[in-house]
Amino acid sequence: MKSLLKAPHVCCLLISLVATACFAADPDTRTIHAQPSFVVSTKQVELAVTELGGHMAPVTFFRDSDKPVRPYYVSPWQDEKHATMPAPVLNALRGDFFCVPFGGNSDEIDGEKHPPHGEIVGAKWKHVGTKKAGDVTTLTMTIDTRVRKGRVTKELLLVDAQNVIYSRHTIDGFTGSVPLGHHATLAMPDKEGTVRLAASPFRFGMTYPGTFSDPKQREYQSLLPGAKWTTLTKVPVAWKGEPDADITKLPARQGHADLVQLFNESWEKTTAPAWMTATFTEAGYLWFSLKDPAVLNSTVFWIENRGRHGHPWNGRNNCLGLEDVTAYFADGLKASSRANVLTKEGIATAIELKEGKPTTVNYIQGVVKVPDGFEMVKTLEFAPGKVTFVSTTGKRVPAPVRHEFLKSGKL
Repeated sequence: MKSLLKAPHVCCLLISLVATACFAADPDTRTIHAQPSFVVSTKQVELAVTELGGHMAPVTFFRDSDKPVRPYYVSPWQDEKHATMPAPVLNALRGDFFCVPFGGNSDEIDGEKHPPHGEIVGAKWKHVGTKKAGDVTTLTMTIDTRVRKGRVTKELLLVDAQNVIYSRHTIDGFTGSVPLGHHATLAMPDKEGTVRLAASPFRFGMTYPGTFSDPKQREYQSLLPGAKWTTLTKVPVAWKGEPDADITKLPARQGHADLVQLFNESWEKTTAPAWMTATFTEAGYLWFSLKDPAVLNSTVFWIENRGRHGHPWNGRNNCLGLEDVTAYFADGLKASSRANVLTKEGIATAIELKEGKPTTVNYIQGVVKVPDGFEMVKTLEFAPGKVTFVSTTGKRVPAPVRHEFLKSGKL
Protein backbone atom coordinates (compact mmCIF):
# COMPACT_ATOMS: atom_id res chain seq x y z
CA MET A 1 0.00 0.00 0.00
CA LYS A 2 2.83 2.39 0.89
CA SER A 3 4.52 1.75 -2.45
CA LEU A 4 1.27 2.42 -4.29
CA LEU A 5 0.82 5.75 -2.49
CA LYS A 6 4.25 6.84 -3.63
CA ALA A 7 3.15 6.72 -7.24
CA PRO A 8 2.07 10.28 -8.30
CA HIS A 9 -0.61 9.06 -10.69
CA VAL A 10 -2.12 6.86 -7.98
CA CYS A 11 -2.15 9.78 -5.52
CA CYS A 12 -3.94 11.94 -8.07
CA LEU A 13 -6.40 9.13 -8.71
CA LEU A 14 -7.13 8.77 -5.00
CA ILE A 15 -7.60 12.54 -4.59
CA SER A 16 -9.91 12.54 -7.59
CA LEU A 17 -11.97 9.67 -6.15
CA VAL A 18 -12.27 11.45 -2.78
CA ALA A 19 -13.31 14.70 -4.47
CA THR A 20 -15.89 12.83 -6.55
CA ALA A 21 -17.24 11.18 -3.41
CA CYS A 22 -17.41 14.43 -1.40
CA PHE A 23 -18.77 16.88 -3.96
CA ALA A 24 -21.98 16.46 -5.92
CA ALA A 25 -21.35 17.24 -9.57
CA ASP A 26 -24.97 18.29 -9.94
CA PRO A 27 -27.08 19.50 -7.03
CA ASP A 28 -30.33 17.79 -6.12
CA THR A 29 -32.65 20.40 -7.63
CA ARG A 30 -36.45 20.33 -7.40
CA THR A 31 -39.26 22.80 -7.89
CA ILE A 32 -41.02 23.01 -4.53
CA HIS A 33 -44.00 25.31 -3.97
CA ALA A 34 -43.28 27.07 -7.29
CA GLN A 35 -39.58 27.72 -6.60
CA PRO A 36 -36.54 25.87 -8.00
CA SER A 37 -34.74 24.68 -4.86
CA PHE A 38 -31.52 22.94 -3.87
CA VAL A 39 -32.11 19.97 -1.57
CA VAL A 40 -29.78 18.30 0.93
CA SER A 41 -30.56 15.56 3.42
CA THR A 42 -29.51 13.06 6.05
CA LYS A 43 -31.59 10.21 7.48
CA GLN A 44 -33.02 12.65 10.03
CA VAL A 45 -33.39 15.94 8.10
CA GLU A 46 -34.21 17.04 4.59
CA LEU A 47 -34.02 20.73 3.77
CA ALA A 48 -34.73 22.72 0.64
CA VAL A 49 -33.36 26.19 -0.05
CA THR A 50 -34.69 28.28 -2.91
CA GLU A 51 -32.41 29.39 -5.71
CA LEU A 52 -34.28 32.70 -5.69
CA GLY A 53 -33.49 34.48 -2.43
CA GLY A 54 -31.95 31.57 -0.53
CA HIS A 55 -35.08 30.90 1.55
CA MET A 56 -34.83 27.67 3.56
CA ALA A 57 -38.09 25.68 3.52
CA PRO A 58 -39.66 23.26 3.57
CA VAL A 59 -37.52 21.41 6.11
CA THR A 60 -38.48 17.98 7.39
CA PHE A 61 -37.06 16.99 10.78
CA PHE A 62 -37.39 13.46 12.19
CA ARG A 63 -37.96 12.26 8.62
CA ASP A 64 -37.03 8.72 9.69
CA SER A 65 -39.87 8.59 12.26
CA ASP A 66 -43.60 7.95 12.04
CA LYS A 67 -44.23 11.61 12.96
CA PRO A 68 -41.96 13.88 10.88
CA VAL A 69 -42.00 17.60 11.72
CA ARG A 70 -42.20 20.49 9.24
CA PRO A 71 -42.15 23.69 11.34
CA TYR A 72 -41.46 26.38 8.74
CA TYR A 73 -43.91 28.69 7.06
CA VAL A 74 -44.46 28.80 3.29
CA SER A 75 -46.43 31.84 2.08
CA PRO A 76 -49.92 30.89 0.87
CA TRP A 77 -49.55 32.44 -2.59
CA GLN A 78 -46.67 30.20 -3.67
CA ASP A 79 -48.81 27.69 -5.54
CA GLU A 80 -51.15 30.28 -7.02
CA LYS A 81 -51.01 31.88 -10.45
CA HIS A 82 -47.99 34.19 -10.61
CA ALA A 83 -48.67 37.82 -9.71
CA THR A 84 -46.40 40.84 -9.38
CA MET A 85 -45.26 41.26 -5.78
CA PRO A 86 -44.72 44.57 -3.92
CA ALA A 87 -41.18 43.48 -2.98
CA PRO A 88 -38.77 40.81 -4.33
CA VAL A 89 -38.58 39.05 -0.95
CA LEU A 90 -42.25 38.07 -1.29
CA ASN A 91 -41.71 36.03 -4.45
CA ALA A 92 -40.26 33.07 -2.55
CA LEU A 93 -41.27 34.02 1.01
CA ARG A 94 -40.82 31.02 3.30
CA GLY A 95 -38.89 29.58 6.23
CA ASP A 96 -35.56 31.07 7.23
CA PHE A 97 -33.49 33.45 5.12
CA PHE A 98 -30.45 35.58 5.86
CA CYS A 99 -30.93 39.34 5.41
CA VAL A 100 -28.37 42.07 4.72
CA PRO A 101 -29.35 44.86 5.18
CA PHE A 102 -32.15 43.53 7.39
CA GLY A 103 -35.40 45.52 7.35
CA GLY A 104 -37.66 47.45 5.01
CA ASN A 105 -34.92 49.75 3.63
CA SER A 106 -37.50 52.27 2.45
CA ASP A 107 -35.06 55.20 2.74
CA GLU A 108 -32.01 55.86 0.61
CA ILE A 109 -28.77 56.58 2.48
CA ASP A 110 -25.40 57.67 1.09
CA GLY A 111 -26.52 56.86 -2.43
CA GLU A 112 -27.65 53.34 -1.52
CA LYS A 113 -31.21 52.10 -1.96
CA HIS A 114 -31.68 48.46 -1.00
CA PRO A 115 -34.84 46.39 -1.45
CA PRO A 116 -36.58 45.07 1.68
CA HIS A 117 -34.17 42.77 3.57
CA GLY A 118 -31.53 43.28 0.90
CA GLU A 119 -30.78 42.09 -2.63
CA ILE A 120 -29.84 38.62 -1.48
CA VAL A 121 -33.39 37.63 -0.45
CA GLY A 122 -34.86 38.31 -3.89
CA ALA A 123 -32.09 37.49 -6.38
CA LYS A 124 -30.65 34.19 -7.60
CA TRP A 125 -28.01 32.33 -5.63
CA LYS A 126 -25.43 29.99 -7.18
CA HIS A 127 -24.96 26.44 -5.93
CA VAL A 128 -21.24 25.93 -5.29
CA GLY A 129 -21.22 22.39 -3.98
CA THR A 130 -22.65 19.75 -1.68
CA LYS A 131 -20.14 17.64 0.23
CA LYS A 132 -19.96 15.00 2.93
CA ALA A 133 -16.99 14.97 5.33
CA GLY A 134 -17.21 12.56 8.25
CA ASP A 135 -20.69 12.93 9.74
CA VAL A 136 -21.24 16.45 8.34
CA THR A 137 -23.05 17.25 5.08
CA THR A 138 -22.62 20.81 3.77
CA LEU A 139 -24.55 22.69 1.08
CA THR A 140 -22.74 25.83 -0.12
CA MET A 141 -24.21 28.73 -2.14
CA THR A 142 -22.98 32.22 -3.06
CA ILE A 143 -24.42 35.49 -4.30
CA ASP A 144 -22.76 38.74 -5.42
CA THR A 145 -24.30 42.05 -4.38
CA ARG A 146 -24.49 45.16 -6.55
CA VAL A 147 -25.93 48.04 -4.51
CA ARG A 148 -23.01 47.68 -2.12
CA LYS A 149 -20.39 45.47 -3.76
CA GLY A 150 -19.59 42.20 -2.09
CA ARG A 151 -20.24 38.49 -1.87
CA VAL A 152 -22.27 36.45 0.61
CA THR A 153 -21.53 32.75 1.05
CA LYS A 154 -24.23 30.55 2.61
CA GLU A 155 -23.29 27.21 4.18
CA LEU A 156 -26.00 24.94 5.56
CA LEU A 157 -24.65 22.00 7.55
CA LEU A 158 -26.34 18.82 8.75
CA VAL A 159 -24.84 16.33 11.21
CA ASP A 160 -25.81 12.66 11.04
CA ALA A 161 -28.17 11.53 13.82
CA GLN A 162 -29.16 15.13 14.70
CA ASN A 163 -32.32 17.13 14.00
CA VAL A 164 -30.34 20.36 13.83
CA ILE A 165 -29.34 22.82 11.11
CA TYR A 166 -26.07 24.71 11.47
CA SER A 167 -25.58 27.71 9.21
CA ARG A 168 -22.67 29.96 8.43
CA HIS A 169 -22.99 33.15 6.39
CA THR A 170 -19.79 34.89 5.35
CA ILE A 171 -19.94 38.48 4.07
CA ASP A 172 -16.92 39.54 2.07
CA GLY A 173 -16.33 43.02 0.59
CA PHE A 174 -19.65 44.42 1.81
CA THR A 175 -18.05 47.16 3.91
CA GLY A 176 -19.61 49.76 6.20
CA SER A 177 -22.38 49.85 8.75
CA VAL A 178 -25.27 47.42 8.21
CA PRO A 179 -28.13 45.70 10.08
CA LEU A 180 -28.27 41.98 9.44
CA GLY A 181 -29.69 38.70 10.67
CA HIS A 182 -31.85 35.63 10.22
CA HIS A 183 -35.56 35.82 9.36
CA ALA A 184 -36.76 32.45 10.68
CA THR A 185 -40.52 32.18 10.15
CA LEU A 186 -42.68 29.39 11.57
CA ALA A 187 -46.06 28.13 10.41
CA MET A 188 -48.74 28.64 13.05
CA PRO A 189 -51.74 26.49 14.01
CA ASP A 190 -55.21 28.01 14.14
CA LYS A 191 -55.98 27.13 17.75
CA GLU A 192 -55.17 30.00 20.10
CA GLY A 193 -52.50 29.60 22.76
CA THR A 194 -51.09 26.29 21.52
CA VAL A 195 -47.62 27.70 20.76
CA ARG A 196 -45.62 28.69 23.86
CA LEU A 197 -42.65 31.04 23.51
CA ALA A 198 -39.64 31.31 25.81
CA ALA A 199 -36.40 33.27 25.52
CA SER A 200 -33.04 33.39 27.25
CA PRO A 201 -32.48 36.32 29.65
CA PHE A 202 -33.00 39.71 28.00
CA ARG A 203 -32.47 43.31 29.10
CA PHE A 204 -35.90 44.48 27.99
CA GLY A 205 -38.38 44.29 25.17
CA MET A 206 -40.05 47.02 23.14
CA THR A 207 -42.99 47.23 20.80
CA TYR A 208 -42.22 48.94 17.51
CA PRO A 209 -42.38 52.72 18.20
CA GLY A 210 -44.15 53.67 14.97
CA THR A 211 -47.07 52.32 12.98
CA PHE A 212 -46.19 48.77 12.00
CA SER A 213 -49.60 47.89 10.58
CA ASP A 214 -51.20 50.85 8.81
CA PRO A 215 -55.02 50.87 8.65
CA LYS A 216 -54.72 52.99 5.49
CA GLN A 217 -53.17 49.90 3.92
CA ARG A 218 -55.83 47.65 5.45
CA GLU A 219 -53.45 46.45 8.15
CA TYR A 220 -54.14 46.34 11.89
CA GLN A 221 -52.04 45.96 15.05
CA SER A 222 -52.97 45.18 18.64
CA LEU A 223 -49.93 46.10 20.79
CA LEU A 224 -49.21 49.60 22.10
CA PRO A 225 -46.53 51.31 19.95
CA GLY A 226 -43.29 52.24 21.72
CA ALA A 227 -44.08 50.37 24.94
CA LYS A 228 -41.08 49.09 26.90
CA TRP A 229 -41.41 45.99 29.09
CA THR A 230 -39.35 43.34 30.90
CA THR A 231 -41.53 40.22 30.63
CA LEU A 232 -43.22 38.54 27.68
CA THR A 233 -46.31 37.97 29.78
CA LYS A 234 -47.17 41.65 30.24
CA VAL A 235 -47.04 43.60 26.99
CA PRO A 236 -49.37 46.64 26.83
CA VAL A 237 -52.11 46.52 24.22
CA ALA A 238 -53.30 49.44 22.11
CA TRP A 239 -56.77 49.66 23.67
CA LYS A 240 -57.29 51.61 26.90
CA GLY A 241 -58.62 49.62 29.82
CA GLU A 242 -57.74 46.24 28.32
CA PRO A 243 -55.40 43.81 30.10
CA ASP A 244 -51.80 43.37 28.95
CA ALA A 245 -51.07 40.76 26.32
CA ASP A 246 -49.20 37.55 27.17
CA ILE A 247 -47.12 36.95 24.05
CA THR A 248 -45.78 33.64 25.36
CA LYS A 249 -49.15 32.22 24.24
CA LEU A 250 -49.76 32.34 20.51
CA PRO A 251 -51.60 32.58 18.22
CA ALA A 252 -53.75 35.31 19.72
CA ARG A 253 -55.67 38.43 18.72
CA GLN A 254 -56.71 37.23 15.26
CA GLY A 255 -56.94 40.02 12.72
CA HIS A 256 -53.76 41.79 13.82
CA ALA A 257 -50.07 41.93 12.88
CA ASP A 258 -47.53 43.17 15.44
CA LEU A 259 -43.78 43.69 15.76
CA VAL A 260 -41.74 43.60 18.97
CA GLN A 261 -38.03 43.25 19.73
CA LEU A 262 -36.12 41.59 22.62
CA PHE A 263 -32.58 42.65 23.53
CA ASN A 264 -30.43 39.80 24.80
CA GLU A 265 -28.08 39.77 27.73
CA SER A 266 -24.45 39.23 26.71
CA TRP A 267 -22.87 35.77 26.54
CA GLU A 268 -20.41 36.83 29.25
CA LYS A 269 -23.23 37.68 31.65
CA THR A 270 -25.23 34.49 31.01
CA THR A 271 -22.20 32.19 30.35
CA ALA A 272 -24.20 30.51 27.58
CA PRO A 273 -25.54 31.16 24.07
CA ALA A 274 -28.70 33.19 23.65
CA TRP A 275 -31.70 31.08 22.76
CA MET A 276 -35.30 31.22 21.58
CA THR A 277 -37.88 28.43 21.71
CA ALA A 278 -41.40 27.85 20.43
CA THR A 279 -43.16 24.80 21.87
CA PHE A 280 -46.03 23.43 19.78
CA THR A 281 -47.94 21.84 22.64
CA GLU A 282 -50.51 19.85 20.65
CA ALA A 283 -48.04 18.73 17.99
CA GLY A 284 -45.50 17.53 20.59
CA TYR A 285 -42.35 19.33 19.54
CA LEU A 286 -40.39 22.52 20.05
CA TRP A 287 -38.36 24.60 17.60
CA PHE A 288 -35.26 26.35 18.90
CA SER A 289 -32.57 28.76 17.80
CA LEU A 290 -29.13 29.39 19.32
CA LYS A 291 -26.83 32.34 18.63
CA ASP A 292 -23.91 34.41 19.87
CA PRO A 293 -25.52 37.63 21.21
CA ALA A 294 -22.32 39.55 20.51
CA VAL A 295 -23.12 39.05 16.80
CA LEU A 296 -26.95 38.91 16.81
CA ASN A 297 -27.98 40.89 19.87
CA SER A 298 -31.77 40.77 19.64
CA THR A 299 -34.83 38.92 18.38
CA VAL A 300 -37.60 40.57 16.37
CA PHE A 301 -41.02 38.93 16.71
CA TRP A 302 -43.21 39.28 13.63
CA ILE A 303 -46.58 38.18 15.05
CA GLU A 304 -48.80 37.84 11.99
CA ASN A 305 -52.34 36.57 12.61
CA ARG A 306 -54.35 37.52 9.54
CA GLY A 307 -53.82 41.23 10.17
CA ARG A 308 -52.95 42.31 6.62
CA HIS A 309 -55.59 42.53 3.93
CA GLY A 310 -53.73 44.02 0.97
CA HIS A 311 -52.05 42.07 -1.84
CA PRO A 312 -50.73 39.38 -1.49
CA TRP A 313 -51.70 38.82 2.16
CA ASN A 314 -55.48 39.04 1.69
CA GLY A 315 -56.25 38.42 5.36
CA ARG A 316 -55.07 34.80 5.30
CA ASN A 317 -51.51 34.91 6.62
CA ASN A 318 -50.86 33.18 9.96
CA CYS A 319 -47.16 32.89 10.84
CA LEU A 320 -44.56 33.79 13.45
CA GLY A 321 -41.22 35.35 12.64
CA LEU A 322 -38.57 34.80 15.32
CA GLU A 323 -35.84 36.83 13.69
CA ASP A 324 -32.42 36.87 15.34
CA VAL A 325 -30.76 40.11 14.26
CA THR A 326 -28.71 43.16 15.06
CA ALA A 327 -30.98 45.91 13.77
CA TYR A 328 -33.40 48.70 14.62
CA PHE A 329 -36.65 46.75 14.48
CA ALA A 330 -37.41 46.16 10.78
CA ASP A 331 -36.78 49.67 9.49
CA GLY A 332 -33.60 48.94 7.54
CA LEU A 333 -30.23 50.48 6.83
CA LYS A 334 -30.82 54.20 7.44
CA ALA A 335 -32.65 53.88 10.75
CA SER A 336 -30.29 51.16 12.02
CA SER A 337 -27.01 52.88 11.13
CA ARG A 338 -27.92 56.22 12.71
CA ALA A 339 -28.67 57.24 16.30
CA ASN A 340 -32.07 56.00 17.47
CA VAL A 341 -33.97 55.18 20.67
CA LEU A 342 -32.11 51.87 21.01
CA THR A 343 -28.57 53.22 20.54
CA LYS A 344 -29.42 55.72 23.31
CA GLU A 345 -29.96 52.66 25.52
CA GLY A 346 -26.49 51.42 24.60
CA ILE A 347 -27.74 48.79 22.15
CA ALA A 348 -25.99 48.41 18.80
CA THR A 349 -28.43 48.35 15.86
CA ALA A 350 -25.87 47.73 13.12
CA ILE A 351 -22.60 45.88 12.59
CA GLU A 352 -19.54 47.50 11.08
CA LEU A 353 -18.20 45.43 8.19
CA LYS A 354 -14.55 46.10 7.43
CA GLU A 355 -12.79 46.05 4.08
CA GLY A 356 -10.52 43.05 3.67
CA LYS A 357 -11.94 41.32 6.76
CA PRO A 358 -14.85 38.94 6.06
CA THR A 359 -17.64 38.85 8.66
CA THR A 360 -19.06 35.45 9.62
CA VAL A 361 -22.43 34.81 11.26
CA ASN A 362 -22.88 31.35 12.78
CA TYR A 363 -26.36 30.20 13.75
CA ILE A 364 -28.15 27.05 14.94
CA GLN A 365 -31.77 26.00 14.71
CA GLY A 366 -33.52 22.69 15.15
CA VAL A 367 -36.41 20.65 16.48
CA VAL A 368 -36.83 18.51 19.60
CA LYS A 369 -39.78 16.22 20.32
CA VAL A 370 -41.26 16.76 23.78
CA PRO A 371 -43.48 14.58 26.02
CA ASP A 372 -47.04 15.30 27.06
CA GLY A 373 -47.21 17.92 29.79
CA PHE A 374 -43.98 19.63 28.76
CA GLU A 375 -45.88 22.94 28.36
CA MET A 376 -43.02 25.35 27.62
CA VAL A 377 -39.30 25.86 28.12
CA LYS A 378 -38.02 27.26 31.41
CA THR A 379 -34.30 27.09 30.65
CA LEU A 380 -31.61 25.39 28.58
CA GLU A 381 -28.64 23.54 30.07
CA PHE A 382 -25.45 23.27 28.02
CA ALA A 383 -22.91 20.44 28.17
CA PRO A 384 -20.26 19.50 25.58
CA GLY A 385 -22.11 18.58 22.40
CA LYS A 386 -25.47 18.50 24.16
CA VAL A 387 -28.36 20.77 25.13
CA THR A 388 -31.02 19.82 27.68
CA PHE A 389 -34.39 21.55 27.39
CA VAL A 390 -35.94 21.95 30.84
CA SER A 391 -39.66 22.68 30.98
CA THR A 392 -41.73 24.76 33.38
CA THR A 393 -43.26 21.47 34.56
CA GLY A 394 -39.87 19.95 35.39
CA LYS A 395 -39.54 17.67 32.38
CA ARG A 396 -36.05 17.33 30.85
CA VAL A 397 -35.32 16.53 27.20
CA PRO A 398 -31.68 16.20 26.11
CA ALA A 399 -30.63 16.52 22.48
CA PRO A 400 -27.29 16.29 20.66
CA VAL A 401 -26.40 19.84 19.57
CA ARG A 402 -22.86 21.03 18.89
CA HIS A 403 -23.48 24.50 20.28
CA GLU A 404 -19.73 25.14 20.35
CA PHE A 405 -20.12 25.85 16.62
CA LEU A 406 -21.40 29.33 17.45
CA LYS A 407 -17.96 30.41 18.63
CA SER A 408 -15.66 28.10 16.64
CA GLY A 409 -17.55 27.80 13.36
CA LYS A 410 -16.42 24.17 13.32
CA LEU A 411 -18.24 20.86 13.55
